[in-house]
Amino acid sequence: MSTFSLEVFTMLGQTIMKVVPVTIVLAIVFSVLAHFWACNPGLPWWRKRELVTDICYWFFVPVFARVFRIGLLVLGASVVFNIHEADDLIAFYDNGHGPLSELPLWVQAVLFLVLSDFMLYWLHRLFHGGGFWKYHAIHHSSEDLEWISAARFHPVNLLLGTIGVDVILLMAGISPNIMLWVGPFTTFHSAFVHANLNWTLGPLKYVLATPVFHRWHHTAMEAGGNTNFAGTFPLWDILFGTFRMPDDALPEHYCADDNAIPHEIGGQLIYPFRRVG
Repeated sequence: MSTFSLEVFTMLGQTIMKVVPVTIVLAIVFSVLAHFWACNPGLPWWRKRELVTDICYWFFVPVFARVFRIGLLVLGASVVFNIHEADDLIAFYDNGHGPLSELPLWVQAVLFLVLSDFMLYWLHRLFHGGGFWKYHAIHHSSEDLEWISAARFHPVNLLLGTIGVDVILLMAGISPNIMLWVGPFTTFHSAFVHANLNWTLGPLKYVLATPVFHRWHHTAMEAGGNTNFAGTFPLWDILFGTFRMPDDALPEHYCADDNAIPHEIGGQLIYPFRRVG
């Protein structure tokens, strides 16, 4: 077995070992919460349609994201900063670089959250139009929206979205050490906004994305599917006129308005390319 293959398998094992306990905790937390505060009645998440598909994404996406994030950072350091040696790469990224790395870690973490969310807001809107929608439609294909649906993303969507934004900000100088804080928050919050909960958090709905806020985004286009693009801070939707949180209704039905999307992960991964052909 080559050194590269060994490193990939090691990375795979390390990532899965981290994902398993997190998954157990999230499953327990959202099972209990949804029992008391469900937004939509129906079967519990473990009996949802396409559960196997979502479980596959849940474990595939962290591995895919980690491999490509590291690969793009190495490529970026080589092309932009002319750094090629392994030890030099580690030293370059270890604690960040440039003016941003000199800021306190908590300030870097806040900057990362705000800047990444702003960029992802506009990328999200981009993926809702033209030739990009066929990739993002995979995320919207779940009819039983649950916390575990949070990871259902096509690799192209990930590369041009979350992974790409992470790489840009880390190459700009923000320390990877902030991921110790940002990582757990984004994992929990992503599951939280997809969870079957009727929570709006009152006036905080204007500050932090909530389950009801994001579930409106997963409804049909005419019901709210072209609103609430922000992943974390609804401020962007408020500023740019895409905020939707009606006081007298809750979102009910979720889908991508495209019956041609396969139900299994393999078919979903090749779906956008089949559509091109």
